[in-house]
Amino acid sequence: MPPVTFDFLQLCRATVGDDYVITGATELAPYLLDCRRRFSGKALALVSPASTAEVAAIVRLCRQFGIPIVPQGGNTGLVMGSVPDSSGTAIILSTRRLNRIRAIDTQNNTVTVEAGCVLQNIQEAASLAQRLFPLSLASEGSCTIGGNLSTNAGGTAVLAYGNTRELCLGLEVVTASGEIWDGLRGLRKDNTGYDLRDLYIGAEGTLGIITAAVMKLFPKPAAHVTAVAAMQTTQDALALLTLAQKECGAALTGFELMSHLCLELVSKHYPHLPLSFDRAYPQYVLLELSSNESGRHANALLEKTLAGALEDGLAQDAIISQSLMQSAALWQLREHIPPAQAAEGKNIKHDISLPISAIAHFIEATDALLQEHFPGCRVVCFGHLGDGNLHYNVAAPLGVTDENFLVHYDAVNRLVHDSVHQFGGSISAEHGIGALKRADLRRYKSAIEISLMEAVKKALDPQQLMNPGKII
Repeated sequence: MPPVTFDFLQLCRATVGDDYVITGATELAPYLLDCRRRFSGKALALVSPASTAEVAAIVRLCRQFGIPIVPQGGNTGLVMGSVPDSSGTAIILSTRRLNRIRAIDTQNNTVTVEAGCVLQNIQEAASLAQRLFPLSLASEGSCTIGGNLSTNAGGTAVLAYGNTRELCLGLEVVTASGEIWDGLRGLRKDNTGYDLRDLYIGAEGTLGIITAAVMKLFPKPAAHVTAVAAMQTTQDALALLTLAQKECGAALTGFELMSHLCLELVSKHYPHLPLSFDRAYPQYVLLELSSNESGRHANALLEKTLAGALEDGLAQDAIISQSLMQSAALWQLREHIPPAQAAEGKNIKHDISLPISAIAHFIEATDALLQEHFPGCRVVCFGHLGDGNLHYNVAAPLGVTDENFLVHYDAVNRLVHDSVHQFGGSISAEHGIGALKRADLRRYKSAIEISLMEAVKKALDPQQLMNPGKII
């Protein structure tokens, strides 16, 4: 080990403690592997500070020695944004010891949390205070709020409550120079200059390290009611969305699209989760209503909406939950689509967003293009239809091995992303850019957008040490 590196690591140990600077290959391995297990990087060490002051001290050391920093929370990201590259020159700075819920203010409806708090723990703390923290993701048992903020995560409740950015009022950030910006203000109106908060949210740790945040809470709903409606086309699903928004207003908190193939895979790999319709339909929608009045009120709204949809021919059949257990079972269908896909084999994932009005035309056109160029490929399309976010994943044809199909990865990606761009959409709705989509970002962003982003990066991280190789 070069003397400079040895000195650096010794100073890190003096800052956070010997036990929290890990350099052994075996101990490091889980932190170097990306969530999809397709890439493993290298690092000098994993460093785990226990306070914002310790984070700032480590950043200053990295600046002094010219050591790149890769911030990492739960390492649940899907675009290789939280793992180092293969150079082995960077440290991973883990936020998992920054895991305190600092305060809950029920009058201001806010919770102040540290970046390493697991999302599910924040949900549970809010519930104990008779409040709702609505951010909900499949990885909520392991992802951290710092990672959610760094990628501007979405999830299943964006329709009613917005992305993570909309749920955040204030931040605490360690800058690339090792200074601490205390922006932990629980204000819903603060028009005092540039919005630094929104600059750091979604930046994937490339501008600084989020160490704490003030997040919005909401009154805890009195009841949730869930239904699954079956229909013939995506266009019918969009018409049902319009009807549900008209009839239910703000009570509509979930609207998820699931194709027949999605639920076929769930049924195949999780046979204890059957969908009780007499026959199969091309598309399904999961709807959730939340009422601050009562379950009876939510049920009445949902029954009226679905009755209208059946009468108008938008829906062919529908199931409404009659208990919390039934509601949970319907959500299980949606939540088991990603693991069912994984059990089926590897696939080419796309996290895209489109104008809601363009979704049906995009699916029809892109499905056809894929069949033309890759006959027999299987499109597993599902997602948050209410906010225009699709997970449009492409799997190998039956009988074709994953390895033989994944050789087409770049071509499939290009076809899908070109189509997204043509329909006025985005190649990343909620997963971020990371290292995986960096080249695609330059293909679809204008030169002026890239130039402005580069100027921000240069201004805030002149040494280029913050999560290098990610986004730009």
